[in-house]
Amino acid sequence: MTIRNWVKFFINALFIGGAITGILGLFIRWDDVFAEAFANGQWGEILAGVAWMVVVGMTMSMISQMGFFAYLTIHQFGVNMFRTLRLWNWVQLLIIAIVIFDLIVFRFAPNADTGSQQLLYGVLLAILLGVSLVTAYFKAKWTTKNTFISALFFMIVITTLEWLPALMVKADNIDSWVALLLFPFLSVNAYQLLALPKYNAKSDIDREKLEERKATRRLAAQASPKK
Repeated sequence: MTIRNWVKFFINALFIGGAITGILGLFIRWDDVFAEAFANGQWGEILAGVAWMVVVGMTMSMISQMGFFAYLTIHQFGVNMFRTLRLWNWVQLLIIAIVIFDLIVFRFAPNADTGSQQLLYGVLLAILLGVSLVTAYFKAKWTTKNTFISALFFMIVITTLEWLPALMVKADNIDSWVALLLFPFLSVNAYQLLALPKYNAKSDIDREKLEERKATRRLAAQASPKK
């Protein structure tokens, strides 16, 4: 990927993370952050709260981008280590199963003390799995079938690792943060996975155009009369 396309890729991912968190933060953290300010007509406080949510979302976006490029390295290492993509896919499926088990038994279950919390964490798990399956489906549809399991691994395992610090925090209002932070991770990871081929293709076209311009300049220089 060329630097120009990488910058576009980075900025778009940054915007997605900030926008998703800022919009959903109004609803998910309404009672904790915005309700009192709205009741008192403190519009400046509300705008400051939204701006803070946007900054948080952009920060999560940068974490997602670091996770994505780390996964690209891990994926290549896994293919080289296990020799074939087929065997590496089986290993990825095993890791996916372990991560989902750990998520349910050691992350969700200890925090789900009430019926409403159990429902919340059940819905969050369904969203994680649903978005991951849909993203992996379109990744395989738009590229090759062999990418389905790798995409599913990235969306479930890497997203969970990025989400893990929020799941490990013990605080009174942690449920709302756990719910909110899942969405920038999922949205940015899905964007990166699906949009990367487009930016790679643009980079190839840009390099071809650059080579054509260089060749044209060389021909022009050769054709010009020497003094």
